[in-house]
Amino acid sequence: MENIKKVILALALPLSAQAATVAIIDSGTDMLHQDIAPQAWVNPGEIARNDRDEDGNGYQDDVHGWNFAEGNSEVIDYSYLGTLTQDIRRFFGVQTDLMLGTVSEEDLAWARTMIQDEEFIKQISIYGNFMHGTHVGGIALKPTPESKLLAVKLIPTEVKLPGQESVKSMIAAKKNAGESQEGIGMWLLKQALGQLAKQQMLQLEEIAAYVGNHKADVANGSFGTGWPQARMIVETLGKTFMKDITEEQINEATKHFLNTLVAEGQNMVAAAPNTLFVFASGNDGLDNDQFPTSPTNIQADNVISVAATIERNAIAPFSNFGKKMVDVAAPGVGINSAVPGNQYLRVSGTSQAAPYIAGVASEIKETNPKLTPKEIKAIIMKTVDYKEFLRGKVVADGMVNSGRAVRAADLSQTHGLDQAIALARTEIADIPAMETKSVLGTPVEKGFVLPLPNSFILRK
Repeated sequence: MENIKKVILALALPLSAQAATVAIIDSGTDMLHQDIAPQAWVNPGEIARNDRDEDGNGYQDDVHGWNFAEGNSEVIDYSYLGTLTQDIRRFFGVQTDLMLGTVSEEDLAWARTMIQDEEFIKQISIYGNFMHGTHVGGIALKPTPESKLLAVKLIPTEVKLPGQESVKSMIAAKKNAGESQEGIGMWLLKQALGQLAKQQMLQLEEIAAYVGNHKADVANGSFGTGWPQARMIVETLGKTFMKDITEEQINEATKHFLNTLVAEGQNMVAAAPNTLFVFASGNDGLDNDQFPTSPTNIQADNVISVAATIERNAIAPFSNFGKKMVDVAAPGVGINSAVPGNQYLRVSGTSQAAPYIAGVASEIKETNPKLTPKEIKAIIMKTVDYKEFLRGKVVADGMVNSGRAVRAADLSQTHGLDQAIALARTEIADIPAMETKSVLGTPVEKGFVLPLPNSFILRK
């Protein structure tokens, strides 16, 4: 009887609840998907497809959101429908089975062959970008049937390194000034990297202002640039600027690039102070305290960074972590969600863990609309299930307990925040862990989990 009472308390929403708006900043969202269409955000000040900007915000026909990648209102490119092949579906299935410890030798051998196939890697990377925002959006909406999804496309389905022409111009100007290739060196490399970092963060600042002006309560960002991706950029540009770039110089420039991205990112989250930004920690299996990742390393009251777990039993081997830089964890392995064309797919990544938290944040906001982003973040982090395997891996030392968090939000309407959290901890039990055959600590082989989508992938 007591357990039933706890479940009822966890699920109960107060009569004052109102719909939250969650922005999905990603690579495109299928607003016609049967799971998303009923909860699609609609701009009340705009008339669809009349080539006018009724609300005067500078974004013509932004009925469901805006495509910042191509500068229009088409928040997904439907020309990629039909690119989900049986091989891609099978690969994601093997990915899940591998981490759950249920993969067959035959499937594992097949997958190892496929990740050596350049054409397949190209296909799955393009499809991964195409479906990504829809998959993320489906997860974020799941706990809150009344919430609304505002779509923001940041990542092109097929992307290239931005700013290449301006970098080339910089090189030409230096050479015309009589400087040698050697003289350009690290200074020019850092200048170019700094320019790229500022360029992306200026765009993200515009996006943040956009979602803030549309009063998004939560914004999910399952994208980013991790250490391996940043290092690839540095190596490529370094060869352009320097005849012989050393390992030490590459690491120095990589850290400079990422730290610049994170520092400039403060302007982004400051542009929407009433929005809670939920960022995926990264899929490189690295310590974000030591190897910076952007934008998840941005530190602010309205930012929460999320690691991924296997069920509630172990941190996922691909997940980035950080005692100082990653706040909390959520399930991120084999998550079934929507993909374009009214289809579904099980996918793994911190990309899937972050919208789990975004959904909980939306539920908290709907429960008590008066809560600020800082208070919502505090509720999520202070109502976790403490896990030994997360001790020292995330700030909260645990993973989200959605029922307890929502109960704390409900109690916060009549109690102080700290008291509400304390009461919720006594009322709502930890969520039981499910049995899994996964071997804890076993690394996932390179290529089995895609990196976070980012704007800095080089086109060969």
